[in-house]
Amino acid sequence: MKKKIILEAIDPIEIYGAGNRLFEALCNYFPEIKAIARGNEIMLEGGEKDIAAFEGKINALIEKRGHKRNLTPYDVEELFEGENPMERYRLKGDAVIVYGNDGKPIKARNRTQEAMVNAYFENDLVFATGPAGTGKTYIAIALAVRALKNREVKRIILTRPAVEAGERLGFLPGDLKDKLDPYLQPLYDALEDMIPPKKLQGFMEDGTIQIAPLAYMRGRTLDRACVILDEAQNTNLGQLKMFLTRMGRDAKFIVTGDATQIDLPHKEESGLLKGIELTKGIRGIGTVTFSNEDIVRHPLVTKIVRAFDKL
Repeated sequence: MKKKIILEAIDPIEIYGAGNRLFEALCNYFPEIKAIARGNEIMLEGGEKDIAAFEGKINALIEKRGHKRNLTPYDVEELFEGENPMERYRLKGDAVIVYGNDGKPIKARNRTQEAMVNAYFENDLVFATGPAGTGKTYIAIALAVRALKNREVKRIILTRPAVEAGERLGFLPGDLKDKLDPYLQPLYDALEDMIPPKKLQGFMEDGTIQIAPLAYMRGRTLDRACVILDEAQNTNLGQLKMFLTRMGRDAKFIVTGDATQIDLPHKEESGLLKGIELTKGIRGIGTVTFSNEDIVRHPLVTKIVRAFDKL
């Protein structure tokens, strides 16, 4: 559905704020809506109920402006007081998780991805396992970005074990970030699809988004955060336990991995499947298993995976 809202008898900047700061704050509460402000016109695209809710909040903001000289981001926050964001933004069917930088909606592309999204809302810890190319990490990061935009969490923490994929890279020059970037690049790629470059850089600098190797999780308590452990097949059972016990209040944990691509040295046993087995049946923990049929990359990837599965 598309709709145009026209702001009449008011200077748009009084509602949008300097640099559209107020408008962006309001839009963060509606990730399923694509909203563009042009002059005194606001173009909306999304679900009928969401658009109606957005219009209601705009009208409430205009009314607030009539009672005070200037609006602030706190005035936007007050519009949503008392609402439960986890219920308000629970996804249904093929609803948009979040919009990418190019305006393209990011949503579940098959039933298993949809099951992963539902598991996220129903549990505080989700295990997602399956072959490469099924979108496990991408969907996990989309859910994390959505939670940050909805202010369900205060930060996103992304981590991976720093294990080389079957080859020795040797000494890597530079500081700690330079040494870790090759391992963490897939996470950067997904984030860059969903958050504008300047904003992403700001989030990285102020710690709103943190990317770190698994070893740096020890000793931390992660409150009000969406935390993703990627490539979890390259953790042993002790490392996985260490990670899972970092969970603090109001945190969401997502663990992704592919048990067929274990790169641990000396044939060390992966802790991923063992960890899933040990936590099976615990309330608040969900498990989603992807298959070759769920691969969403190039069609050849499915055939390649099947060919290697025959070994």
